[in-house]
Amino acid sequence: MLKPHSLRAHLTAATPELQRDPDKLTIFITNGRLVAAGAASLSFVYRYTLKLVVLDYSSHADAIFVPLLAWLRTNQVEIFENTDLREKSLRFEAEYLNKETMDLSIEIDLTERVIVKPGTDPTSKETAKRYDVTHAAEPAHVGTVTQAERIEVYFEGQQLAAWDFPATEF
Repeated sequence: MLKPHSLRAHLTAATPELQRDPDKLTIFITNGRLVAAGAASLSFVYRYTLKLVVLDYSSHADAIFVPLLAWLRTNQVEIFENTDLREKSLRFEAEYLNKETMDLSIEIDLTERVIVKPGTDPTSKETAKRYDVTHAAEPAHVGTVTQAERIEVYFEGQQLAAWDFPATEF
């Protein structure tokens, strides 16, 4: 599974508080499933709930949510495009610990397509002894970043988050 690492790196790079203390962000995977068809291929789809927990967080919640939504727009865009998914795929809870900090828990339903193909083993005449595994890129959709760009998020004149999106090739 590649998306948990990608999202962690994105949020940590985008959010000053997580840059200073990346251990405030913990990630769990729950409700994991593999969906595979009865086809000749061993390709499958990971379906799981990614749970992000930001502990003892003192910045504005927008500093987490805006970069998260930007990441989702590129990496799980069907959440925005499918009315049913839009209403239920992104959930959160917050526990205010005191007047300055909170624990923020976010759940996101994610999928990852994995392509498994028989490959060629250079040491064997039989190709069935090797499988090449690749994770399929997300299809390009409206709103997907295709050119490198810098994003900055401000609330009441204060910068909450900033990140760079690299150019995407499709």
